[in-house]
Amino acid sequence: MTPPPPGAPSAPSAPPDDDLEAMLARALGRATDVPAAAAAADPAPGPAAAPTGPQRCGFIAIVGKPNVGKSTLLNALVGHKVSITSRKAQTTRHRITGIRTEGATQFVFVDTPGFQTRHGNALNRALNKTVLGAVADVDLLLFVVEAGRFDLADAKVLALLPPGVPVILVANKLDRVHRRVEIAPWLRSMQDRHPFAEFFPMCAKQPRDVQRLLALCERYLPEQPWLYDADDLTDRSERFLAGELVREKLFRLTGDELPYTSTVVVDRFEQEGELRRIAATIIVEREGHKGMVIGEGGERLKRIGTEARQELERLWGGKVFLELWVKVRSGWSDDEARVRAYGYE
Repeated sequence: MTPPPPGAPSAPSAPPDDDLEAMLARALGRATDVPAAAAAADPAPGPAAAPTGPQRCGFIAIVGKPNVGKSTLLNALVGHKVSITSRKAQTTRHRITGIRTEGATQFVFVDTPGFQTRHGNALNRALNKTVLGAVADVDLLLFVVEAGRFDLADAKVLALLPPGVPVILVANKLDRVHRRVEIAPWLRSMQDRHPFAEFFPMCAKQPRDVQRLLALCERYLPEQPWLYDADDLTDRSERFLAGELVREKLFRLTGDELPYTSTVVVDRFEQEGELRRIAATIIVEREGHKGMVIGEGGERLKRIGTEARQELERLWGGKVFLELWVKVRSGWSDDEARVRAYGYE
């Protein structure tokens, strides 16, 4: 692939699939043989198709360092939002299970917190324990990195992967790579780092890429009965999802001002017909952080509550009454008893 001459139109943000397959073939000495029918399939979720063969079902863990797009990828693979996202590192703090059933195959995806190597407080020790538990007994691992990049944090996660479990290298955020000619040598270098079963450059926001990844994952799932109903999307409760969506809005609306150690505890969750009444507390570690969350005249806290309530109403198709408070719990993130009390095991 040669660069265009000066003045020529810039290359498109993503190469055609045929070009990408050729790139993989040149880099790795083989092509990724994803069935064309699966690649062209409609990625929009809907009622599960009637099974046409033996049932397949298996666990697929999504692992990687913070902020490589694991939760975005999980939501895309499931076809619905089951994991919160934000630019803030360590947004995902729990093992989140997302379920997708297509035809005779049930995919059980497990999103994990980004493995934290910079801080050793009680919260991060609990999150890292969650990562190790998630990869211990799965059928397939998706190791997510940013396409064209690999650093010490990536290497530390890679070293945790158990032997004997096939690993697909998911090179995410391919749309951010401006010089595609550099991807081939980078893939060759990754081939030397680990015996990956497959290499899959992609953009998690591209439905066609997501459908191709689903088809690739299906090959590694064993023939066995499904573990969940065909229309299940996650094994998490509505109470849990409410707290997570409040935390997502908290992180998105405070940006880098608020330390990632802030959390949300759901104090009350009641359902009366189609109405859900929720009371939750935002926990911060300092008085100054409390002011950041509340904002001038309470405007920021009001916006956090409004955006969370509106998304919950869309999710559940019913009215939501949401009350929020903010409390200071100094040093909670390094207090193992409080970390457990706030739901981090």
